Amino acid sequence: MAEEINELKQQPQSERQMYSRPVFRQNMIVNSLQAQRVMARSFDRVSNALFSLDVILRIIGDLKEIDQVEEVIHGHIDKVAEDMKKALDQLSKVMADNGIEDTPGYSAPVTYPIEITSPQVAQFAHLIRSLDKLMSIVDTLWLNTVLTSQQRSDATYEWQQRLIKLAGRIIGMEKRARISAHSKGKDEEVAEAAPEQETNDVELSSEAESTSKTSTNMQEEVSA
Repeated sequence: MAEEINELKQQPQSERQMYSRPVFRQNMIVNSLQAQRVMARSFDRVSNALFSLDVILRIIGDLKEIDQVEEVIHGHIDKVAEDMKKALDQLSKVMADNGIEDTPGYSAPVTYPIEITSPQVAQFAHLIRSLDKLMSIVDTLWLNTVLTSQQRSDATYEWQQRLIKLAGRIIGMEKRARISAHSKGKDEEVAEAAPEQETNDVELSSEAESTSKTSTNMQEEVSA
């Protein structure tokens, strides 16, 4: 990692911007309304935030901070993934206990073309797929009268918001990195290499602002 960053820093800025990055291009089919909402509201913005974080920290040149930020993001994503797996296991058992084997189809699935440009983007995409699966089980139990309409509503909203909040935290970390770049006089270089993308979603923006103001540097986030 250190050799790669040092090599990039020695290159002219125009060459650094053309650095070839690995990418998986996929078509992601999303069935449930809640997963579609998370996908439409946050996936592109989170992907951009993760890319910008990588670029900004390379420009700043803090090698330790790059690894620390990746560790923090992994921790946030892993926590949601762990909790979601527990919920999937619990509700799958409820299905089995009630002798339910089939899950419903959906009337309006949406196919999203996505680009996987980092391990963190892959993790976030996997979370949305897991959310889609969880919502399918919740809908199955509701259609079989195992869950009430209120229980279904509570469960779907809770998990939708968990992912929206996670997305906002990631965007907030990007904002904090931009503040760090500003303090080191790297504004123009950052703006050219990774232009800031507006966050138009009110909830995402609110969570991002909260995260960016939580602490003054990434190290405090890692310690937390």
